[in-house]
Amino acid sequence: MNWLSAADAARLIRDGAISSEQLVEACLARVREVDARVQAWAFLDPAHALAQARAADEQRKRGTPVGSLHGVPVGIKDIFDTADLPTEDGTVLHAGRTPAADATAVMRLRSAGAVIMGKTVTTELATYAPGKTRNPHNPEHTPGGSSSGSAAAVACGMVPVAIGSQTNGSVVRPAAYCGVHGFKPTHGLISRHGALKLSRTLDHVGVFARTVEDIALVCEELVGYDERDPDTRPGARIPFMGIAAEEPPLPPRLAFAKTPLWDQTEPETREAFAELIEHLGGQAEELTLPESARKALEWHRTIMECEMAANLAAEYEKGRDKLSERLRGQLERGRKHTAFEYQTALARIPLLNAGFAELFERYDAILTPAAAGTAPKGLASTGDPAFCTLWTLCGMPALSLPLMQGANGLPLGAQLVGPRDDDARLLRTARWLATRVEAG
Repeated sequence: MNWLSAADAARLIRDGAISSEQLVEACLARVREVDARVQAWAFLDPAHALAQARAADEQRKRGTPVGSLHGVPVGIKDIFDTADLPTEDGTVLHAGRTPAADATAVMRLRSAGAVIMGKTVTTELATYAPGKTRNPHNPEHTPGGSSSGSAAAVACGMVPVAIGSQTNGSVVRPAAYCGVHGFKPTHGLISRHGALKLSRTLDHVGVFARTVEDIALVCEELVGYDERDPDTRPGARIPFMGIAAEEPPLPPRLAFAKTPLWDQTEPETREAFAELIEHLGGQAEELTLPESARKALEWHRTIMECEMAANLAAEYEKGRDKLSERLRGQLERGRKHTAFEYQTALARIPLLNAGFAELFERYDAILTPAAAGTAPKGLASTGDPAFCTLWTLCGMPALSLPLMQGANGLPLGAQLVGPRDDDARLLRTARWLATRVEAG
């Protein structure tokens, strides 16, 4: 039962075929079975999770209208405020922190009827210093980061869906390493209110799931305007489920972008993508990105370090000795960048997006690696996010798809990137691509 998709579980609970309590207990049994090895959870109170499930079952029995995620357990990255569970942001500096209210994303999940299963492990302040989580396919390898616990919990069958965040590659990369779907939507589509703030320009809320349908289901609930997040925008409700399930009117055309980082990919990544492009035939065409795509790494780093230095100023001033050496270095560099460097980097974003807007007049999506290869061995690093950086900087929707496998048996992810504000159609293209690959 713990391997049910969120959409199937919600339907079965609504129909009375299973109870939320049964589903949550099955997920908790899976936690007891595997989490000592994987260590995906920062905070998990089984009694509290089961109490929520029983309350959901009682509500359904009373005939009260229920939401689209009624009774379905969801994992929450431990940077999102939860009124009933601690939120410590992966740092001893926030140990024992107990928020008074839910983050907007958590509130919307609860409103849809979801059971908040627990808090999943994040790296230190959602940056690079690893947490305790291990890759579920091989515990000697990294699960990626910073949303390591969310990706691993979904991959292990401990929850059907989880939420995370991405400021560089923190959704797409761990999803690729753990072999699940990881979706980073258009910047500003999902409210970040109540989540740890690193960079207003770059922070995104993301979703992990085992199916495209589940990504769409969760996005329908999370996407929407929030006056407390200045980058969200009023707009009509997006029917993610309906659009993602449609057949494309024409077979999508994909631009295969090696990016200027292609020489950093592992040989088996290059071989796997060569086979994938050959399989897709005329639906995929190789595209050479301009040199500005390489410079985007520097622009992204400047923006991220400047905004992190401002947003984490209190942590640096009061507890720099308790921060990792790498994070201290980021914050110190951020304090040294000039206003000219920062403003110049910000000014590049609309120029990049204008160029990509022209590209998307010819192509439905960009196909590119999610990472250089499979999850690296060792736990001192969460891997290189560079294959995600450009798309995060531009605020474009990006999705990691578990389409391939390395010789070591670990997942090898493909990344699809779409035009801004066309997230649902990107999910439709992703479903088409997965079906095409599965058909052989």
